[in-house]
Amino acid sequence: MNNDRTEISSLGEFGLIDHLTRNIELHHVSSVLGVGDDAAVIDHFGKQTVVSTDLLIEGVHFDLGYTPLKHLGYKSVVVNLSDIYAMNATPTQITMSIGISNRFGLEALDEFYEGVYAACSAYQVDLVGGDTTSSSKGFVISVTAIGEVTPGLFVKRSTARKGDLLCVSGDLGGAYVGLLFLEREKRIFMESPGVQPDLENETYVIGRLLKPEARRDIVDFFAEQNILPTAMMDISDGLSSEILHICKDSNLGCVLYEDKIPVSEDMKKAAFKFEIDPTACALSGGEDYELLFTVSQEEYEKLVLNENISVVGYMTDAEEGANIITRGGSRHPITAQGWNALKGS
Repeated sequence: MNNDRTEISSLGEFGLIDHLTRNIELHHVSSVLGVGDDAAVIDHFGKQTVVSTDLLIEGVHFDLGYTPLKHLGYKSVVVNLSDIYAMNATPTQITMSIGISNRFGLEALDEFYEGVYAACSAYQVDLVGGDTTSSSKGFVISVTAIGEVTPGLFVKRSTARKGDLLCVSGDLGGAYVGLLFLEREKRIFMESPGVQPDLENETYVIGRLLKPEARRDIVDFFAEQNILPTAMMDISDGLSSEILHICKDSNLGCVLYEDKIPVSEDMKKAAFKFEIDPTACALSGGEDYELLFTVSQEEYEKLVLNENISVVGYMTDAEEGANIITRGGSRHPITAQGWNALKGS
């Protein structure tokens, strides 16, 4: 283990900013002016601009007991890019602001920014600004993502229509089960510090939590197939919670089929180790960062071309409510337990 540590105070704020931003590469001509002035300058050349901001707080949104700093840097970017894709837009720039306590040396911040730059490179976005400040305790991260979209092609949550197909990308519930493994091993370690963690080779579900990916591929597919979803959002708080958002905002009900909800074999096997229902993980778990969207029924023949998209139900009149049809054929109202409730259970 390398015990060398450079105190951040030895650089000063501007020295720290220079250090952390010394290797920035710009990918977009829209990034007219990046880091180094009082503000960045962005010109989207006739496109509409989409902006989203997320705040991540140690002890609330992440636990450094089992989250590597490089993964945290990557994830903090990706979760913001996911919001931009959920608007049917293309992310182009981010700003990154951090509050840090004296628990962290310069080497720790380098590790965090290694993940930030890896995400910027993977998704071709430019880091164009931000801020650094001291924090009395813990690590605070604020990311603003900026994107562009052709005028009129952004997609809201409130514009689904009766009869539309309800669809999701990828598979669900993995991040929550990954959290269960990490929290279990943390508890064991706190009680018996000499015990080595045993994550039982659950690489998939743990990866879903620590290193999520945003669904750029799905938005690219929409563009290639000339599909414009009628409503869309990303799944950060669990499928049931997000479905209820679309229903409420669009003033509609829905029917969701349990047997159509996409779950991976890896997640199912991992969930059974905790004796919990994989469907419950998919409905009420969080941080999957898949896309939930509605499209007109006429688009069905195009959707089936993409094996990463599942049609899970359809939209109905608001009076019918939001319901799930179980594998056994019974109908129940969809309830939102959400990520926070599960995390605290």
